[in-house]
Amino acid sequence: MSTLTISGLRASVAGREILRGVDLEVRSGEVHAVMGPNGAGKSTLSHVLMGHPGYTVLGGSVSIDGEELLSMPTWRRAQAGLFLAPQDPVEVPGVSIADVLAAALVAAGRLEESERDVLEERLASEAETIGLSPAILARALNVDASGGEKKRIETLQLAVLAPRFAVLDELDSGLDVDALREVSRRVERATTGGGEDALGVLAITHYRRLLDELHPDAVHVLVKGEIVASGGPELADELERTGYASYGRPEEQLAPVGPDPFGGLFG
Repeated sequence: MSTLTISGLRASVAGREILRGVDLEVRSGEVHAVMGPNGAGKSTLSHVLMGHPGYTVLGGSVSIDGEELLSMPTWRRAQAGLFLAPQDPVEVPGVSIADVLAAALVAAGRLEESERDVLEERLASEAETIGLSPAILARALNVDASGGEKKRIETLQLAVLAPRFAVLDELDSGLDVDALREVSRRVERATTGGGEDALGVLAITHYRRLLDELHPDAVHVLVKGEIVASGGPELADELERTGYASYGRPEEQLAPVGPDPFGGLFG
């Protein structure tokens, strides 16, 4: 069993402190949801965990089984077992999904160059599971893909790369009811089917509907860069009824720092 530990994490962007001491712990097979109003720092948390160069870490620690991640480049964090499915995956012209995943698996020592046909069979099987057209597998990554297709592609990468922990930044955004169900069930299967190696999930979302499918073990409320409340799934029900007024709201919205350079390529 593995543990993702976030302790006292503080971070800023453009000289403005956004995360003000975040503490979270996620174990293998657990699903933790992070909810909060716009501008609270939810996406900042996901970017800082994965090493987005636009953010500055001011303090704290992020580790997997005691191995510190904050000093690592993004590709090393991915090889240590961390995966990020960003809100807005970028397009990568000229590079197919199979090319990306083959390169990642070969670099991690989990695939031989001669096993490319095995990977492509796995991709076809996983694509069918989540309702992704096989034709997309031959196209350049995310190019001309709809918002829903991009989220399915992220889920496909997650399924094949099989990380220890996945940060899902609004995976439900852009998905219709059927797509949400297919994607969520694939993620949930990863959290339950691996025994001690089961996937741990940190799911960032605005809406209760994702949690109806993922069945979180814990729900955390992030406001002004801090976890201000934690509880079971019933906390999400409360937020659905009352909103965030009782927790206060951010003084201002977080300005975007520019395009996400990761686009799910490195999880």
